[in-house]
Amino acid sequence: MSLHPVALYCTAILGGLLFLLGLAVSIQRFRSKVGSGPAPEKHALLNRLIRAHANTAEFAPFLAVLFLFFGWQGPSALALGLIVGATVCRCLLVIGLLAWPSLSRPNPARFVGALGTYLSGAALCLVMVAGL
Repeated sequence: MSLHPVALYCTAILGGLLFLLGLAVSIQRFRSKVGSGPAPEKHALLNRLIRAHANTAEFAPFLAVLFLFFGWQGPSALALGLIVGATVCRCLLVIGLLAWPSLSRPNPARFVGALGTYLSGAALCLVMVAGL
C-alpha cells in the first residue's frame, strides 16, 4: 500500500513550515544584527518568528508521525479530516503569531490554531488507539 496523498502533502506542509520559519529567523537575525537570543524589543518581528518556529518545532514532528502512520494505513475519512484540520490549525497559529503586532494579547487565529492543534492531535491519538 502506498502513502495516501493527503497525509503526504500535509506532512510536507508541516516540514515546509518548520524549515521556512527557521530560515526566516536566520534572515531576521542577520537583518536585526541579533546573533543569538531574543531581540531587545519584546514584540519585535524576530521574537515573533522565534516563537512561531519554536512552537512549530514542538508540534510538527509528532503530528508528522501521526500523519504518516495513518497515511500508510489507508486512513479513514475521520483521520483524513483530522490530518487536514491539524495542518490548517498549525498554519493558523503561525499566522496568529506573525500577523498581529503583539505576543502578549490573544487573537482569533492564534486561539483557533492552538485549540485546533490540541483537539485534532489528541483526536488523532484516540483514533489510532481505537483503530478507526
